[in-house]
Amino acid sequence: MHWSLVVPLKPLSLAKSRLAGAGGGAMRPRFALAFAQDTVAAALSCPAVRGVAVVTDDPLAAAELTVLGARIVPDAPAAGLNAALAHGADAVRAVCPGAAVAALNADLPALRAAELAQVLAVASQFPRAFLADSAGIGTTFLSAAPGVELRPAFGGRSRSRHLSSGAVEIVVEGAESVRRDVDTAGDLRDALELGVGPYTAARCASLPLPGGGSDTK
Repeated sequence: MHWSLVVPLKPLSLAKSRLAGAGGGAMRPRFALAFAQDTVAAALSCPAVRGVAVVTDDPLAAAELTVLGARIVPDAPAAGLNAALAHGADAVRAVCPGAAVAALNADLPALRAAELAQVLAVASQFPRAFLADSAGIGTTFLSAAPGVELRPAFGGRSRSRHLSSGAVEIVVEGAESVRRDVDTAGDLRDALELGVGPYTAARCASLPLPGGGSDTK
């Protein structure tokens, strides 16, 4: 099975408010873009991924992610994260009606293609499946098989909402990079320990974070 991924990205000026302590507030949009670039680049290098659609209205992010090979879908609903994801899934299936679709967070800077492939292989066994974040509270990945509605319920304590919606929680050993989203400086340090991609590494190189930007993939 080949997958079409939908990645939501809010305007960079509004992103990553909890990262203000890492390098100052001016770094927040730069981090958000770098995280998205590493996420999209890793996803597109995964053999199981047919394409990545990024739902965003940010012109800089759109330009930079297009260069990587992503398709940009304007956030026409402008009604929040889950509306953007549903819209992105609809846009994908308008072009490819039989697509298997998965929503993926845009803030997975340590994402590894091989680990994403493992997650997608397990998810392919179920109509809808999800992967909890590293904290076990939120969600970083939600999939829908061909012909199945995505029905995203991301944000906050989304793990419980996705369980209640009937999606199957999958557990994949050795796929921590798919679960390690970054909202805080502590999360960023954890991602650096896993080994981040080149865009995030470049942003972190001059910051006083343990590990700096040297521990890259």
